[in-house]
Amino acid sequence: MTLGVSMATAFKPLVNFQGGLNMEPLFPRKDKVVFVVGPTGTGKSRLAIDLATRYPAEVVNCDKMQVYKGLDVVTNKVTPEECRGVKHHLLGIVEPNTDFTSDDFKHRASVVVESIAKRDRLPIIAGGSNSYIEALVNDAEDREFRRRCEFCFLWVDVYLPVLHSFVSERVNRMIDKGLVEEVRNMFVPDETDYSRGIRRAIGVPELDQYLRYELGGYTNARTRAKLLDSAISKIKENTCILACRQLQKIHRLHGQWKWNMHRIDATEVFLRSGEEADETWDKLVLRPSVMILDQFLSHEGHVPTINTPTATVPISLTAAAAAAMATATR
Repeated sequence: MTLGVSMATAFKPLVNFQGGLNMEPLFPRKDKVVFVVGPTGTGKSRLAIDLATRYPAEVVNCDKMQVYKGLDVVTNKVTPEECRGVKHHLLGIVEPNTDFTSDDFKHRASVVVESIAKRDRLPIIAGGSNSYIEALVNDAEDREFRRRCEFCFLWVDVYLPVLHSFVSERVNRMIDKGLVEEVRNMFVPDETDYSRGIRRAIGVPELDQYLRYELGGYTNARTRAKLLDSAISKIKENTCILACRQLQKIHRLHGQWKWNMHRIDATEVFLRSGEEADETWDKLVLRPSVMILDQFLSHEGHVPTINTPTATVPISLTAAAAAAMATATR
């Protein structure tokens, strides 16, 4: 059988054997993307920045409240000093009263990641909004991101009772830094909807009753102090609840999708202070993370899980939450 010229052209092989085997058209190299995940307060931003100072990398924010402009203390945005010159994306870019959905994040983050990768830099996506990550990675209708990217997940974990104690103290520090003043400056008595935009951030709805009492001109100092204490306790409680939900979501996603996820136990860091805590962070969190990324960046495909030191014996989420909630709001 003789093939015509047009038919022969149609059957031209995709693989070019001349000068060697060129498989690139069939198997293009995927862009490497690192995710730093974990409950609120575990040190995700710190780890992302630490890594970005050791690799040619840029950080993409994945916190659904930190994408908004304003309320820097309430939303725990990293400061310019904490960024240490590392470029951050999707941080403080959205108007406070608008909604920024998971789909919005998926589209914006996909463009940013592609831009970073095209400049031969490593995108590090860091934040606790797992619904954003799921929309980006596991969209059943749009698999473009998964098709062109290869992922490595670093899961920063802390024993829940220890974490809840830490976030409770962190709320106290946020109060000292001006959390109440931030919320007071954006408080509008006529707006009672706390389901949209940055007004959903923990710390805003909890102060509503206190600020209404304050604006009402009431002068009873005892009542005012009681309302403020109640609001602060509620902020601590809701932050602890958020941490539990985030951890449950990570467990669910890990079990469901079998992500290339590496758990880094940072509990011992939170049991120490000062230079000792910094040394423990370097030993138990940063060094294992660098080891994992070195393997991820130098190999194609799945990176074997590296066992990192575990500070405590794991307990169920329910038991941990119950134990922590008893003390977190004191």
